[in-house]
Amino acid sequence: MAPRADLAMWTRRSLLAAAARSAAVAVPGARWLAGLGGSPAEGVPSERVLIDGCGGPGDPQLDDDAALTPRAIADARSSGLTAVNVTVGPVGERSSLAAFEGIFRDLARWEGEIAAHPDALRRVSGPDDLEANKASGRVGLIFGLQDGVAFQDDLSRLDILRRFGVRIIQPTYNGRNLLGDGCLEPDGAGLSRAGQEAVRRINGLGILVDLSHCGHRTTRDALAASARPVAFTHTGCAAVAEHPRNKTDEELKALADKGGVAGIYFMPYLRVSGQPMAEDVLRHVEHAVQVAGEDHVGVGTDGAISATDLTPEYRARFQADIDRRRKAGIGAPGEVTGVYPFVPDLNSPRRLQKLGELLLARGHSSGRVEKILGGNFARLLRETWRTPA
Repeated sequence: MAPRADLAMWTRRSLLAAAARSAAVAVPGARWLAGLGGSPAEGVPSERVLIDGCGGPGDPQLDDDAALTPRAIADARSSGLTAVNVTVGPVGERSSLAAFEGIFRDLARWEGEIAAHPDALRRVSGPDDLEANKASGRVGLIFGLQDGVAFQDDLSRLDILRRFGVRIIQPTYNGRNLLGDGCLEPDGAGLSRAGQEAVRRINGLGILVDLSHCGHRTTRDALAASARPVAFTHTGCAAVAEHPRNKTDEELKALADKGGVAGIYFMPYLRVSGQPMAEDVLRHVEHAVQVAGEDHVGVGTDGAISATDLTPEYRARFQADIDRRRKAGIGAPGEVTGVYPFVPDLNSPRRLQKLGELLLARGHSSGRVEKILGGNFARLLRETWRTPA
């Protein structure tokens, strides 16, 4: 089915067709897929690592800082995820102090959720935690920043952030800060001297450098400055859909040469216009594999684990968020009314497994799919989280 701007057109017939396609591929890949998250009903631990490069537990119908609901916890358990990169702290904040304080408010909230749900959630602080999560069936939360404003004028704060569990850091969000230019800055000035020093400090602390929202020159500068592999935890391919948030083939190749991983997101930027669908995700994944190689592609949905219900309340909240981001100057092209930040035919807590089914049906090997759904990110985290001897 061709993507539509109005999700009301996602009809019952379309849903039945999608279910039929899933059923058609389930038998050939059933033995392999059984290891991806086990049985949700029985809570069988995954035999393989599933990692979402950006997302987290939560109900899309509620505010981002709302307490986790029983549904959100149940969905986290059933997702089969080994770990997910959870964003802490604000984005687009101009005050370093306000950004720094915001990070610790979020860290306190997530630590509270882990304490309240120890059978479902677990903090991930190092490579060994990935194995522990896989064995226990709990979802590991990796704390990550999407903006470097909090430490832009005081790099010693990076040591504090690491001490309190932050393991993934982006220098810039969509706009400009003292470290460099984000992807929406027209000048494309690249990394500043402070930004280059920040990358070196992040490397030395055993934290993963994430360049998802960085501008093109900032991306190139950071790739050159980093002594370790880096990530685009949630992005798309500019050659498939031209957009400031998507990375060029040159950047994907440089990432691969560095040993990094690009996580393909489930966002509107997968298309020039209209609602993204599973076919769009597949096109971006396959292009990234063709350009960067199967060892350097992952998934970073940039969404909540729970499915999104298009209720009137959700639509109103979504429109308010578009307006807020536009007013703050951080809204990207494609953030428009009627195009939502999820993929309707992958709108499930087990969206990674569903993507795996579709990739298998298109002839990708089980080994390749296993890498894309988590193996590559697991390797990258093990490599970058090593602190220097």
